[in-house]
Amino acid sequence: MSRGKPIPVNLHILDKDYVVACPEEERDTLIASAHYLNEKVQLVREGGKVVSTERIVVVSALNIIHEYLHYKQDKESDMLAISNEIGELQEKIGLALSSIKH
Repeated sequence: MSRGKPIPVNLHILDKDYVVACPEEERDTLIASAHYLNEKVQLVREGGKVVSTERIVVVSALNIIHEYLHYKQDKESDMLAISNEIGELQEKIGLALSSIKH
C-alpha cells in the first residue's frame, strides 16, 4: 500500500507546539496519539514527584509502554483461549461427523 504525501500536523504537548510531518491518512491517529501522550504527561506533572521536563517525558513513556505491554499480554492470552476453544469445537464437530457416518 502506498502512503500519501506527508503533510504538516500541529501538535500541542507539554505546553509546547510541534509540527510533525506524516501521511495524510495517519493524521487522525497521530493527533489522537499526541492527545493521549499529553494527558499522560499532565498526570505525571500534576503528581508533583517528577520535576524536570525530561524526567516527566521519560516516566510518561514508561507508563505508556507498561500499559501497552499489559494490553498485549492480555490480548495474547485471549487469543490463546480462543484458539483452544476453536480446537475443542473442531474436535466435537469431528466426533459428531464421525458418529453420523457410522
